[in-house]
Amino acid sequence: MAEKKINRVLTLELARVTERAAVAAAKLIGRGDEKAADQAAVDAMRRELNALDIDGEVVIGEGERDEAPMLYIGEKVGKGGGPKVDIALDPLEGTTLTAKGMGNALAVVAMAEAGSLLNAPDVYMDKIALGGGYPANLVDLDADPGDNVRAVAQAKGCDISLVNVCILDRPRHAEMIAKVREAGARVTLISDGDIAGVIHTTDPSTGIDMYMGTGGAPEGVLAASALRCTGGQMQGRLILNDDGQRARAQKMGISDFTKKYSVEEMAKGDVVLSATGVTSGSMLTGIVHHNHEIWTDTLLMRSSTGTIRWIKARHTNPSKFHIDG
Repeated sequence: MAEKKINRVLTLELARVTERAAVAAAKLIGRGDEKAADQAAVDAMRRELNALDIDGEVVIGEGERDEAPMLYIGEKVGKGGGPKVDIALDPLEGTTLTAKGMGNALAVVAMAEAGSLLNAPDVYMDKIALGGGYPANLVDLDADPGDNVRAVAQAKGCDISLVNVCILDRPRHAEMIAKVREAGARVTLISDGDIAGVIHTTDPSTGIDMYMGTGGAPEGVLAASALRCTGGQMQGRLILNDDGQRARAQKMGISDFTKKYSVEEMAKGDVVLSATGVTSGSMLTGIVHHNHEIWTDTLLMRSSTGTIRWIKARHTNPSKFHIDG
């Protein structure tokens, strides 16, 4: 059976979804209120998704229905017509970054034909990711961090001191950070935002070669969606610490609790991903208000075509965003 493709018009419409969410969240930059910023992004994203001609279901969202009333896993979105699609989203990746006025906060959505995205519970996931252009299976989640960075250096044909690894700055990663540095590689620590951390590996201008560490499983599926569009590599393994988490995973159709997922197992088929900057970072410029206009910066990518677009847009009618000008 031929692989179904998402209408190319929907691909561009997805950029509108993240633009609206990013603009809404940007009103709360530096205000110290994480929940309000997240809620603003959620409300805007839901409104725009429900305007699309899709029969969509959120498979990666703000949590399970009983825990998060905001774009929860299982929520139906869209007008109900059009193609059946899976939706993975993080209306505001970097709520803390936004509240503190720090860089690299994003609004992110991925869309694929129904049944294509891993329905992962809101638990932690071990991850390792690498951008495109490398031999298959170059790095491995179970290998020593030093061995992984040495493999990348050899594949790049460069000194190991030029390999740069992005890792979340958490106490749990202390040993990993030490091993990467002992091998002679660089470490770029980030305070939050591991979707952005993985996506950085897809853009050589960021200077990030690899991503390693433990972060959210839903964020892992969104990151895998980006790597599917760019030919990157990623492995992820769910961390299920108790019977409750294992029961939630089983409910979502996961039976092998030790499985090491590849990019293709987390995001298969025709995948489209859009990310719009909320606050400025090394990859995208945040929302800018200037002379009663709004400027947005969006990364839009699609797996079936391998197309990556950077969309810098000037919006001359702020009222279209349902916010004050």
